[in-house]
This record gives sequence, structure tokens and C-alpha cells, in this order.
Amino acid sequence: MRPPPPPTAAGARANSQETLLLDYVRRLERHRQDRKAVHIHLSALLAQNRRDHHLRMATGTFEPLVKLMQAQLFVLANADLMVIYKAQAQDEIEAAVVKLRFLFSDDPLISEEHLGNQTVFSTWFSLDREYDLLLTLAQKMVQEESARRSVSTEAAATERARMQKPQGTPFTPDLLIRVEAALGQADLANLLRRQAVCAMVGKTPPQPVFHELFISIADLRQTLFPSVNVNSSPWLFQQLTETLDRRVLSMLNKHDDRTLEGDISINLNVSTILGPEFLVFDDNVKAGMRGTIVLELQKVDIYADLGAYLFARDFAHDRGYRICVDGLSYAQLPFVDRERLGADLIKLVWDPALTEEKDNRTDALRRIGVNRIILCRCDNPASVEFGHSVGISLFQGRHIETLIQGDPRKRLRARPRS
Repeated sequence: MRPPPPPTAAGARANSQETLLLDYVRRLERHRQDRKAVHIHLSALLAQNRRDHHLRMATGTFEPLVKLMQAQLFVLANADLMVIYKAQAQDEIEAAVVKLRFLFSDDPLISEEHLGNQTVFSTWFSLDREYDLLLTLAQKMVQEESARRSVSTEAAATERARMQKPQGTPFTPDLLIRVEAALGQADLANLLRRQAVCAMVGKTPPQPVFHELFISIADLRQTLFPSVNVNSSPWLFQQLTETLDRRVLSMLNKHDDRTLEGDISINLNVSTILGPEFLVFDDNVKAGMRGTIVLELQKVDIYADLGAYLFARDFAHDRGYRICVDGLSYAQLPFVDRERLGADLIKLVWDPALTEEKDNRTDALRRIGVNRIILCRCDNPASVEFGHSVGISLFQGRHIETLIQGDPRKRLRARPRS
């Protein structure tokens, strides 16, 4: 059987070098004989010796062998080099490493090697004996690079959100008092939105499991206080959401539109579940229907007072409600243990970055339990394709709503009787 071809330049642009390395090592499993590798630890050099022109000179040292198809070079994110080569090129590879040692001979990594008992500039592997060791190292590199990317992506998203923060009058306690007074008089029924959480398996049309009921903050702001930047004070905004909780519960208690006769989820604060308005709401819910109602809580609210959350969770579970942790990004999943929190569901926010290094992400999601995950903010078909590929079957978002509206069975049900 022919050995695997090296990754193409186009593939290198589409994937990280760590991912390409792991893929290449895996494809070499049946071609270990006469294959070797050397890991050159440029990351251990002083910063002044790791500038771009140093890296270009280092990689250029191996270019002739790469062009002759005797070696494959991977330039890792931390500036290390991994060279996998044919055993017949051993002398040329060793000469190239000697050249690099001379290039960086003034660096303490090289100049002080004689003080230790091992070489720290390079690590050598013989794949016929140490394939598993190299494979484990490549897997570890992918995991570390994935974690670094997640942190970087999260920081970039935070910065974008900061830069795009709506402008307007700062949200002050006086304004909050005025807004709450206005909410007490306003008819919020027109601002109450419904969005379905649907089961989607294979090519079948989405089947609504329950509908999330929520007040559109953007519409509320535009209607009652268009000049106020409600995001300028997170703590006052939290108080505003608690006021909205009470108004929503008040509207649901009237249930003039038969809202409580269908499977629903509602966004609440922990303090609201522990308040008198929720007790009134609970009294109005038929006992057999509590199991069809999901209470969605924000992670920040949960961890702000974990003791209060645990008390509210036990109360809600005793009454038959289900708990969902709302609005989690993939990077936040390691910090939110669904089982230890005793939550029934979590909502994972769709992000195109989820498709990168999908094997690692798939393993992480399956450890959580894909049958407990709702992939939300699904605005395009790619989100559903990803969800299906990792085993998720519950979806929510604008794309799902579009599919529901396009389902001929829904149109048939909606047709008025003659």
C-alpha cells in the first residue's frame, strides 16, 4: 500500500498545523517502517530568537528535503517545528538540525545544554518503535491549540461586543424606577414572542417540542425607552429582568390566550422562582402540565448565588418543572457541569467555529450528553448539519422557524375551516 500523501497547501490554510500533523500521523499508522520524526523546540528559545525572520530561516533549512518528498514539515502555533521524514534522509535531517543549533548557538537553550544530561533543543522519534508516543503528542498539541483558539475567540467576541455596545443615555437607578413604573402600566402582550424548540432527526421536518415565551428586550427598549442604553449597567439590567419576570408571570396567570395549555419554556431569574409571583403562577398551572414547562436560567444568575439556585432547583423539580441552563458558548461548557448543577437541559449557542476540530468537540459534547443539548440561535442550514453530525436532535432559531413555516403540514393545519 502506498504511503499517504502530505497535506496540501490549500488544506494547510483551512486547518491548523496541529490538526494537519495529527491527521498525517494517523495516516502513517500502516507505514511506520522507515519513518522517523524530529520535534524542534524553537518555543524554548528566548523571545528575541523567535522573531519572524528566525522562523523563516529555520523552516527554510528543511525546504530542499520537503521539495524532494523526503520530509514533511509542520510549523506549529508555538513556533516549534515537527519534521516527519524517511529514514534514508537521516543524515540530511541531522545536518539541518546541526545548522539550526549553530544559528541559535548564543541562546541559553543551546549554550547551556552541556550542563544537563539530555538534549532539550530537539526530540527524536523512530515511528516503528515510538509511533504511539508521537500520536499521543500530536493529540495533546491539537487539544492545547483548540483551547488557545477558544480563549482567543472568546476574547475577540467580548471585544467585538464591547465595541458594538449600543450608545445612548446611561442606565441609572432613577431611570430604572421610571422604566419599572412604565412597565406597570404598559400592555406587554404585543411584545411577547414565541419561538419553537424542535426535534429534527434526519430529513424529517422539525417537530415542535415546546415553545419559548419571552419579551423582546430590543422591542421593549424601542417602545418604552429608545434613548437608554440598558446594557450600560449589568446590575440594573438584572433588576429590570426581574421586573419583566413578574410581568410575564402575571400575563401567563391570566392565560386568556390558552398559553398555559401548551408545552412552553420561560426565562426566569432564580430570585423570581423563589418569589410570591411564581407561587401564584404555580397555583394556576394544572398539576399534570408542570412536567411540560421548562424554566430557563442564565449561567451568571446561577453562579451569582449558587445556594439560592440549588434551593430553587429542588423546589422546581419537586413541583415537576424542568431546568435549562441558557446561552452557553462551547468555551464555557467545561465550567458548567450540567449533572452537578442538576439541570435537565442546556442551550448551546451555535457558532460556525464549532465545525473546526470537530472530533474533539464531538467527544466533549457527547460527554455532556447530546440528548440533553439544545442547539440554539440556528440561523442557517450549517447549524443543523453540525448538530446532526454530533448527535444533537433539538434545535432552535430563525432557520428552524423558516422550516416550520415551509412545512406543508403546518400550512394545512393553519388553513381556516370553511
